[in-house]
Amino acid sequence: MKTDQTNNHRNTALVAGDTVVLGFSGGLDTSYCVKYLTDEKGYEVHSVIVNTGGFSEEELVQIEKHAYTLGVKTHTAVNAVKSYYDSIIRYLIYGNVLKNNTYPLSVSAERLSQALHIAEHAKKLHAKAVVHGSTGAGNDQVRFDMIFNIMIPGVEIITPIRDLQLSREEEIAYLKAKGVAMNFEKAAYSINKGLWGTSVGGKETLQSKGILPEDAWPTQVTKTGTEEIKIEFVKGELVSINDQSFGHPTEAIQYLQTLAGPYGLGRDIHVGDTIIGIKGRVGFEAAAPMVILKAHHALEKHVLTKWQLGWKDQLAQFYGNWLHEGQIMDPVMRDIEAYLENSQANVTGDVFVQFLPYRFQVIGIESKFDLMSSKFGKYGEMNTGWTGDDVRGFSKIFGNQTAIYHNIKESNK
Repeated sequence: MKTDQTNNHRNTALVAGDTVVLGFSGGLDTSYCVKYLTDEKGYEVHSVIVNTGGFSEEELVQIEKHAYTLGVKTHTAVNAVKSYYDSIIRYLIYGNVLKNNTYPLSVSAERLSQALHIAEHAKKLHAKAVVHGSTGAGNDQVRFDMIFNIMIPGVEIITPIRDLQLSREEEIAYLKAKGVAMNFEKAAYSINKGLWGTSVGGKETLQSKGILPEDAWPTQVTKTGTEEIKIEFVKGELVSINDQSFGHPTEAIQYLQTLAGPYGLGRDIHVGDTIIGIKGRVGFEAAAPMVILKAHHALEKHVLTKWQLGWKDQLAQFYGNWLHEGQIMDPVMRDIEAYLENSQANVTGDVFVQFLPYRFQVIGIESKFDLMSSKFGKYGEMNTGWTGDDVRGFSKIFGNQTAIYHNIKESNK
């Protein structure tokens, strides 16, 4: 066992029997954390799993059993699917947020939701410390640490995998020595599933060239031919699909995923800049999110004005980047959310989308707020709101200052 370099910067004297809260997934890293903290440190470990749409009821039951077998004092499952949508996803839709014009922030967004709920659980239990299983190599360590620093200042942050610099092999050897029975076989591909998409990592994403093979994608392509669907938005929120209404937008997202996923839609590889300054590649499949974002954007282009669209693009790009870097608690995010929500007042209507294997296309929209109304003219054909003489005068005035600039420039040559 390597020397324990656990974070002590808070000068919190943890002793055996103290309450610690662990964000638990049931995987290798968090399983190690339970055994290490109970057997080596003597802490009272309370595990919590935050479901943001990636776990079935059966999986949650098995994870709970595993947690108690490892030795936790209590285990709590938080259903955060709806709160995840209400506090984060809906703003990603309002902003048509795609990081680097590619990635719908599938994992980064859900990590923030999970961190917030873990912090609340630590508050509830008056925990002396909070624990996460992040390594020292990725973005998640920053997201969790930052949220905990803000939400539960003074509570110790313990990260055994990062602080002990453990390899996967060392974790496995330790757990086997403790008699822990679990599947230690590493899957060829690392998969993280949530409501807003699924990330897929493998040997092909560890280098700058390579595409994931067909069998690596969690959802296999089983549909052929074409299919047209109708997506209804009311004030920017998804309310129905093919005239089927839903009690909450999360239900519509999940239903749309069942329609779009089997076509192999929303697959791509994202190349991005991490918070810690390196670049990385990750595969993802996000059929429902990609269809929703493109459909929503198409509707907006019809019902919003030029400068509404322009300012939304700028603010949404900042919002997505800042969210990706874990800054969900920055008050500027509330300001931008207020703008994004206000911009959705007229984003109501139907969007028609055609599915084909591996691709989809937006066919068009119908909305009572459509600014492309024939009452005011048809682009490139005729107009009813102005005359040719109006355009002549407008063109002269619109370019007047630039004309003056070039006139002065020529006269001073």
